[in-house]
Amino acid sequence: MRYIIIGCGNIGQKRKAVLGEKSVAVVDPVYPDADYENFVNVPLTTYDAAVVATPNSKKMEILEYLLINKKNVLIEKPLLFPDIVAAEKLDQISRKNKVIWYTSYNHRFEPLIGRIKEYLESDFIGEMYFVNFTYGNGTVRNIAGTWRDEGFGVLEDLGCHLIDLAGYLFHKEINYRITSAHNYEAKKIDHCSFSSTDRQMTFTCSYLMWKNTFTIDIVGSKGSIHLDGLNKWGRASLIRRERILPSGVPIEKTDTTSEPDETWIKDFLHFENMVSEQNNSFMNDMKITNSIDSIFSME
Repeated sequence: MRYIIIGCGNIGQKRKAVLGEKSVAVVDPVYPDADYENFVNVPLTTYDAAVVATPNSKKMEILEYLLINKKNVLIEKPLLFPDIVAAEKLDQISRKNKVIWYTSYNHRFEPLIGRIKEYLESDFIGEMYFVNFTYGNGTVRNIAGTWRDEGFGVLEDLGCHLIDLAGYLFHKEINYRITSAHNYEAKKIDHCSFSSTDRQMTFTCSYLMWKNTFTIDIVGSKGSIHLDGLNKWGRASLIRRERILPSGVPIEKTDTTSEPDETWIKDFLHFENMVSEQNNSFMNDMKITNSIDSIFSME
């Protein structure tokens, strides 16, 4: 499969490096080594698929053009629909032309996220009591005033990963409500807390954590699971605690990773599998769009 990269910022360059010779052209109006400034100028016969790593405001236009022209599309998260009509239009074009789009949430492919999924599916924790997700970094001064400082801010950038992972790990309908949202140093939200409406799950995302932070804590009747870090940052750990009744020091097992980041490679393999199976991201994108909209409809 021959790819073009549309948008060659930090993420686009990472994607290009992973693709190697499969990347046949780069499209970007400012990137100095770009082959084209505009995606419509790329000859359609030269590529089969596109990676879209552009500002969020450009994605719908680019995606519609590519689907109409029978190109498969890997699009960087998030893809937030303006309304159901626009979403269904893309889905209809996709199915009519037998091509797909896949919105990438590559944290699903973190090795310890996969381990959490295995533990949950084995009923290790028993009845789930409560869950806490936290995702933050200290990039607010890099974000402020850029295209990322638009829309729902950090909720749109980092929070969407947490919403995606909650759905991926727990396979249930989750509705959300806002707890707090602030814009301390940015125009839009740079620190946000929200929860499921039943308050069983809590979430925090922030550009105001001065060290990269990613944690998941899941507590149930038989045990608990605690993730700290992402392997893509160089190291992550996962602690599994088996409860001792009526109380006592739990039996612990710890897994750590410090291996090369393979989430990008696995992400492309997943995309190509979706192409072969003719499955698109309509349902997941709709769910995340509705979740983010609902968080602020209850503000």
